[in-house]
Amino acid sequence: MSAEAFKSTFPVPDLYLALNTKKANPSHPLIREAIASRLKAYQELALDIHAHPEVSNYEFYSFEALAKQLEAEGFTVTRDVAGHRTGFSAVYDTKKPGPVMVFLAEYDALEGLGHGCGHNLYGVYSSLAAVALKNLPGLTGQVRVYGTPGEEGGENGSAKGSFVRHGFFDDVDAALCAHPATKYQPTSNSLAVDPVDIKFYGAASHAAAAPEHGINALEALISVFNGINALRLNLPKDVNIHGIITHGGDAPNVIPEFASARFFLRAANRKTLNKVYEKVENIVKGAALATGCTHEFGLFQNAVDDTIITPLFDDVFKSHFQSTGIPDTDIDLSAKNSFGSSDVGNVSQVIPTIQPTVSISDEFVPGHTVAFRDAAKSKKGLASIALTAELLAKTAWDLIENPGLLEAIKAQHKVQVEKGN
Repeated sequence: MSAEAFKSTFPVPDLYLALNTKKANPSHPLIREAIASRLKAYQELALDIHAHPEVSNYEFYSFEALAKQLEAEGFTVTRDVAGHRTGFSAVYDTKKPGPVMVFLAEYDALEGLGHGCGHNLYGVYSSLAAVALKNLPGLTGQVRVYGTPGEEGGENGSAKGSFVRHGFFDDVDAALCAHPATKYQPTSNSLAVDPVDIKFYGAASHAAAAPEHGINALEALISVFNGINALRLNLPKDVNIHGIITHGGDAPNVIPEFASARFFLRAANRKTLNKVYEKVENIVKGAALATGCTHEFGLFQNAVDDTIITPLFDDVFKSHFQSTGIPDTDIDLSAKNSFGSSDVGNVSQVIPTIQPTVSISDEFVPGHTVAFRDAAKSKKGLASIALTAELLAKTAWDLIENPGLLEAIKAQHKVQVEKGN
């Protein structure tokens, strides 16, 4: 639903006046001052995290660096939360009734590549925005930062799913974060994904002298690949299944007693993906029955949901572009669909959530590359910290200051969830 369509369906007095007012907000200069006075320290923090890349569930240096910084700023930090040893919850409670705003922090790196997705900046954006918001006079409610490990997947990966499951968003009104990219863009769609492991157990035997005594686990696994390839003909176009064999045997003259594979099952929404999961599981069961193997099938990390977009929430974020001084050449407000996945989607299923992108490079650089890793520590990458923290803090303050706006965003989010975006 577009913002204009929503306006006619859910009229809110002065809603668009609140978004587009020309009157200067007295809190905005205070946000900028708070950021400017701390910027060097947070830029150094981003470089420090960049120099210490760590993968999912092993972000010991990065998570502790962010946690200590937030403690120094007056937040109460709890470590090892939601079943993640490198997860944290940082809370500033005003002790006054008001909304709860959460900034999401990521800080994991890519295996063998380092911070080729710019999460050294991502966590710093959210932390500095939360600090700037926390220091505003008249603040009510709570400001939180959730340190969520393993967005890239891996051991105990996609932690935001755990945070949702453990109730960390039950009392939260809205969640905010921003991701480094080449352009400033609104929150994009992302695919739901189920990361699954498939394992077959058979019996070893001499492949030439006594094949009849063996149970071939690799044949079962090959049957799964063939079954999935046949399934593709009957799947919606938004479904994507891709996988690898992680173990196929030890020697060609020994019937493999164990074989395994790892697959990502993706779809545009959770409802479709649940059906795909069931179909693939049936293929695995059939392969086990046909070969006489036993099998295991299931998630090897958190499932990731598709992202529910709340356009009005993004409108608030975008309304601050001009005042923040972002060059028009860096802004692209065209619709954007992502063929990847993010566990921000899990959060967006339960509360209004934004994850717009911000520019860290004048030239296009694809994510998960050496070029993007270099951009994440570049002059423009470091400069993006002040701009992004200001955008996020101003957006959160607008929701706190204007309860009608926050309620409108929550109402639109409910509509978006019901219709599945």
